[in-house]
Amino acid sequence: MHQEFTKEESRKLIPSNQDMEKAVSALSGVAIETPLIEIPELADRFQLNSLHIKLESMQRTGSFKFRGAYWRCLQLSSEEKKQGVVAFSSGNFAQALPIAASLVGTSTKIVMPIDAPFIKRQRAEKFGAKVILTDHGKKGRELVAAQKAQQIAEDENRSLLHPFDDIHMITGNSSTAIEIIKTLKERKRPLPDRVFCCAGGGGLISGIAIALQRYSSKTKVVPVEPKGFDSTGQSLNKGKATTLKNSTESICDALQALRPGDAPFACLSAIETAPPVVIIDRQVCDAMALAYDLRRIVLEPAGAAPLAGLLKEGEKMKGKDIVVIASGANIQPADFVSYIT
Repeated sequence: MHQEFTKEESRKLIPSNQDMEKAVSALSGVAIETPLIEIPELADRFQLNSLHIKLESMQRTGSFKFRGAYWRCLQLSSEEKKQGVVAFSSGNFAQALPIAASLVGTSTKIVMPIDAPFIKRQRAEKFGAKVILTDHGKKGRELVAAQKAQQIAEDENRSLLHPFDDIHMITGNSSTAIEIIKTLKERKRPLPDRVFCCAGGGGLISGIAIALQRYSSKTKVVPVEPKGFDSTGQSLNKGKATTLKNSTESICDALQALRPGDAPFACLSAIETAPPVVIIDRQVCDAMALAYDLRRIVLEPAGAAPLAGLLKEGEKMKGKDIVVIASGANIQPADFVSYIT
């Protein structure tokens, strides 16, 4: 169950500068400092001042999720490590968590929707997780999987780790933005006016947004979500966390949260964001094809959503410095080819 928070309670859900710096230090040498590449030909197309893509698709386990998972696992007590952890995930967190958990010496159970991509389930098991599948029928798949994970946590006394609604996940993910700022400063390149980022449950975009607000006052995040799953955008527009009805489908399997997490929404509500962008599957496929054509970058649909957002809004970005977060690359080759052809 979600609850309403007072302003004071909401502030406690937002990472501090000190904690973000600690996370960056802890992740150094463990997480990959992923490439930030410049794409001048696409910048020229939209008359941007500059365009960079942050390749979190090249992070350990193929998505940004390792950052938050590892920092969260570092917070476990000795007793919690003995009991193990459990989480629900459609796939990217399912892969990141068992690696992160193994690095701190604990075991992982993952509850996954039965229709989660097979490659993500297969890799979660390969990385050491015991996977339990749930059949959600017409119900929200996240809701059904979350209920099963809660049951396992209670029955086995495992720590229940939320894939995005957790201040420690957000803190770990903030390292993405801190790397971007550090790299641009080292290269003597301008800091971004806008950072296009997928929203989903909000664990990545909230960490990036909070870090950018603290370290680059001119930068605003642009939330990008699939049509029918734009709960973060609708919530920000209404000024209140909003739950959507599950009435559509999207190829962006990692962006199907029907409500932003409480902690991510508290973070995003505390700052000024750019207007949210809603994209459709065709635009996502076009973005996947373009990333591959430009630099042979392989992205899963959710990972290409921010680039799809830029392609949709590019005409409005003239003269600006832009960063796009390519958040993940976990997709079967046959599916990738089918989407880009």
